[in-house]
Amino acid sequence: MPSPKAVQAATPSIKPALKPKPALKLRRRAAGVLAGLEGEYPDARTELDHRNPFELLVATVLSAQATDVSVNAATPALFAAYPDAQAMSRATPKEIEKYVKSIGLFRGKARNLVALAGLLLERHGGAVPNDFDAVVALPGAGRKTANVVLSNAYGFPAIAVDTHVGRLARRLGLSSQSNPDKVELDLQALFPRGRWVFLHHALILHGRRVCNARKPLCSACTLLALCPRVDVVSSG
Repeated sequence: MPSPKAVQAATPSIKPALKPKPALKLRRRAAGVLAGLEGEYPDARTELDHRNPFELLVATVLSAQATDVSVNAATPALFAAYPDAQAMSRATPKEIEKYVKSIGLFRGKARNLVALAGLLLERHGGAVPNDFDAVVALPGAGRKTANVVLSNAYGFPAIAVDTHVGRLARRLGLSSQSNPDKVELDLQALFPRGRWVFLHHALILHGRRVCNARKPLCSACTLLALCPRVDVVSSG
């Protein structure tokens, strides 16, 4: 009987697979996507006009199911009339409606803004808290709103998943999830924590300018070589 050493010597070594594991391929794709976005949108940031955390919070609440353009058109007059939580808490929803009626779901948003301002005074002295759970607890806010406000106002590392971010994450094969919270977790696992905020803004810009919902401009996309084009049926 051959010795164990002889058997080991006669056994051919197992060569590593030439094809990388799916997880490694996904990480490499994510790195390429990030590099492409950094080259295309180096200064990506929120397009909601604001001067302080309170204005950003209000604008973000108003932006739900509405465009940033429509929000930015309405907020200058709104903030001139109600510059802080104290002033807004004294308003009635009807008074707020006059300033935001051009924005979708304006009646419900007006009610939420008055209630939100009141809670900011009651619980936080009128300031927007630097605390995720505290922001989520405000009327009209949610996980996406908290991520947007905390990341832009306080530098909190976060990826806010809106319709653009979710759509691009799926098209790029970075997530197969439809639930925004699950998409967020998938993206967090793939990208460096220090680039989460940039990634959120850059994906939104790319979704608005190139990878739109109905007719993505694939021929003009800097990410085309990396993109599996999941569920893309036509392109420009």
